Amino acid sequence: MTDLCLASGSPRRRELLAQIGVPFTTVQASIDETPLPEEAPDAYVQRLAAAKASAGLAKAPSGTVVLGADTAVVCEGQIFGKPVSAEQAAHMLAALSGRTHHVLTAIALCTETRTEVCCVSTQVRFRHISHHEIQAYWASGEPVDKAGGYAIQGLGAVFVEAIEGSYSAVVGLPLCETAALLARFGVACWQPASVPGFVG
Repeated sequence: MTDLCLASGSPRRRELLAQIGVPFTTVQASIDETPLPEEAPDAYVQRLAAAKASAGLAKAPSGTVVLGADTAVVCEGQIFGKPVSAEQAAHMLAALSGRTHHVLTAIALCTETRTEVCCVSTQVRFRHISHHEIQAYWASGEPVDKAGGYAIQGLGAVFVEAIEGSYSAVVGLPLCETAALLARFGVACWQPASVPGFVG
């Protein structure tokens, strides 16, 4: 069985991989996440996912398949990363309030000889968010390390009126596409040792 390494410190991505029964190890893959001049959002997330996978490959044992991923919230062509201040979070959430935005999540798998990248786009529509709610949400601590300043799987779920596309991609890993990509690299889902009660 091919070994998989997740090049991410995200607990959400770890939980999602575990959900589909894929055993893996993890490595930290710190890269510069600054967008390039005039870089399109989909090109941006794909570049970062590939860069994270490549950085992880440098730390992983030989023969390992490495998974890198990146998520960005995009509104009116503007990339919203992770807010670092209350002011930045307030700006992002106010911009998303009452509007539809796109969440782009790219996944990349790489080995010493091969790299494949996939990008998934999901539409998310927010209801109107009041200034008081934005302040209270920031005070919860949840927006700090989340693209776009919110977590759809957490307290931020109350803002979401509708979603079109992959829910798991908004959380951080599109599971349908991830499973298909893993299969092409010889990594199986639903591995018995990773699924409680599974009899293989």
